[in-house]
Amino acid sequence: MGVEPGPVQIVTVCKEDHSFSLDTEALARVLLAPEVRDKNVVVLSVAGAFRKGKSFLLDFMLRYMYRKGDEDWLGRDDEPLTGFSWRGGSEPETTGIQLWSEVFPVVKSDGTEVAVVLMDTQGAFDAQSTVKDCATIFALSTMTSSIQIYNLSQNIQEDDLQQLQLFTEYGRLAMDEIFLKPFQSLMFLIRDWSFPYEYSYGFKGGNEFLDKRLQVKEAQHEELQTVREHIHSCFTEISCFLLPHPGLKVATSPSFEGQLIDVATPFKEQLRNLIPKLLHPDRLAEKEINGNKVTCRGMLEFFKAYIKIYQGEDLPQPKTMLMATAEANNLAAVATAKDQYNKNMEKVCGGDLPYVAPDSLVEKHNFYLQEALRTFSSTKKMGGQEFCDRYQAQLEAELEETWQSLSKHNESKNLFSAFRTPAVLFVLVCLLYVLSGVFLFVGLATFALVCDCTLGAVMMAMLTWTFIRYSGRYQTVGGAIDQAAGVVLEQATVVMNKSRGASTADLKKST
Repeated sequence: MGVEPGPVQIVTVCKEDHSFSLDTEALARVLLAPEVRDKNVVVLSVAGAFRKGKSFLLDFMLRYMYRKGDEDWLGRDDEPLTGFSWRGGSEPETTGIQLWSEVFPVVKSDGTEVAVVLMDTQGAFDAQSTVKDCATIFALSTMTSSIQIYNLSQNIQEDDLQQLQLFTEYGRLAMDEIFLKPFQSLMFLIRDWSFPYEYSYGFKGGNEFLDKRLQVKEAQHEELQTVREHIHSCFTEISCFLLPHPGLKVATSPSFEGQLIDVATPFKEQLRNLIPKLLHPDRLAEKEINGNKVTCRGMLEFFKAYIKIYQGEDLPQPKTMLMATAEANNLAAVATAKDQYNKNMEKVCGGDLPYVAPDSLVEKHNFYLQEALRTFSSTKKMGGQEFCDRYQAQLEAELEETWQSLSKHNESKNLFSAFRTPAVLFVLVCLLYVLSGVFLFVGLATFALVCDCTLGAVMMAMLTWTFIRYSGRYQTVGGAIDQAAGVVLEQATVVMNKSRGASTADLKKST
């Protein structure tokens, strides 16, 4: 039986020293699943202050993803809400960053299939987290997501926009290099909206409200103007949704477990409006870096690169974030090219496939090596030529290592190669035995003794080689015996070729 899907902790916050650690193995289990690893990834993340219903909202998204074909996907009135861990009360529930263990394949209207990853984040500004902790979680969420849902309560305050300042500065630097918007979709989700008579619930009222909030006015401080201008220039799409309060029972009942019967009707109506539109296949923005769509496998490299720069005592500068993006961008290109080479070579000589002639294998290796290098070169990369050349050298070194491994694996399939040493030793034993008999017969006892001693040494070598092959110990001795057998075979081949050449020459002279 398969493992039940559930939340997977990928980023953990140590409360003692406020450091962050990435569980690479857990992340790899999610992103490197064979059925999704090569698909373009859509990372939908919900971030914002603690105890504002982020996990609660994500669980309705999960319910929709599992029941997309069902008109009544919200479920029964008495059905508890499951998925990411959530609960009522004043204390925070989620810590660090979690992903849902199951990645959802979604086919768009143009026929392309994308992999949708749902991400839950620790709420900001709880009693145990520093300002730096909150900013780091928000930063990791924004840098890795392609759809960032900024979960806010009741209104968009000025400090909510200030949270985005680090990314607008990063975006400005990134656009100086790549001339493309660095982020995809940002949605302001205003919870418990209390003024539907001014701006109606949903996307329409939300977008009107957002336009007003992001207006640049002469009376504003220069810093406030800059943030507003850069938010528009850094995100491909910006939207806002106004969501009503879910009802008093949701907020005050300690026994509430997500049953729809206790949820206010306007909230349920707006959920039916929000989630199908948000998760509509053609609205799912794929993660892009430098104009390249990122695969699940590439996403792993970006997580690893970003977690490194957020380990210090202070938040990284936008320039450091840009360098980390450039590093991850190049590493993702290396991983793609290497994976392409591995897949192609596996079809030639991998697994249980039969032995391939060395000349043919070298030819295939050279062809697929050039293809992999072309794939790396044709991928848009950040950091400049000198920076990218380092990663091309790394790719070439890794491919050479893979080639050596594949070559040895192929050689091990050669039956003659496997039995070469015992065959050579056996032939030597037979030859020495015959020679010893011949020498004794003609009265050359000394030569016969030499043959007998050599025969004993060869038999000892054969027994030793057999023991090493059986036990796996003393590999260096076994290698020396293999090498000696190879030399004997090589010399015998040379002598035979010479004698064959001489006899051919004599035959030509006689004719």
